[in-house]
Amino acid sequence: MHGKGEKSRIEAFGLPDSGKMPHAAKRGRKNRGMPPPATFDIETLPGSSNLTARETAAVIRRTPGALEQWRRDPNHPLKWRYVDGRPLYRVDAVRNYLAGCK
Repeated sequence: MHGKGEKSRIEAFGLPDSGKMPHAAKRGRKNRGMPPPATFDIETLPGSSNLTARETAAVIRRTPGALEQWRRDPNHPLKWRYVDGRPLYRVDAVRNYLAGCK
């Protein structure tokens, strides 16, 4: 029997019947949607600056997932390089890519 203030077995372990999943069971998910427009002007940045994949996606108005797919093709016109395991895009490369799209 349960005393006042005691939880049942289902409530204590957060099983599906309780309606809520325990925090540890939830898996973090990446935001794979379209990022908001860039808050900076790419034309004012130095050409040697590096942009993250999310910043680049905001500038060219694509999803980060699209850039991830493009990185699988070594002949894609948008060039990148890996720094500490993260893809970075030079501002010059992004400008050249945008110029070629017009």
